[in-house]
Amino acid sequence: MDNNENRERRDEIFSKAVRAGKRTYFFDVKATKADDYYITVTESKKKFSEDGKFHFEKHKLFLYKEDFEKFAVGLYESIDYIQKEKGVYEGYEESQEVKETTSKYSTKVKFDDLG
Repeated sequence: MDNNENRERRDEIFSKAVRAGKRTYFFDVKATKADDYYITVTESKKKFSEDGKFHFEKHKLFLYKEDFEKFAVGLYESIDYIQKEKGVYEGYEESQEVKETTSKYSTKVKFDDLG
């Protein structure tokens, strides 16, 4: 493979767009030069200037495989906390796919262990 093919492969391994109201979240799987995979999560929001023109404001997060489990556990614990405190938000219905993914990343960490 030449350099262009390598770069193209790194940039187009997998992508999932999730539209959520005024925001769109992009989950992109990419590869390092050593062919190790990582995920970028990009939040994109349409913003309008005073002259009526628009642009997209983007925020990006890089998530590496050694952090996948801790990230997933932290995300799900945070969601669970909000749901316990404020209730399940309107329109939320946990799919079987989400349940399977959640159980796949379960951990034995106890809050008492976190100090």
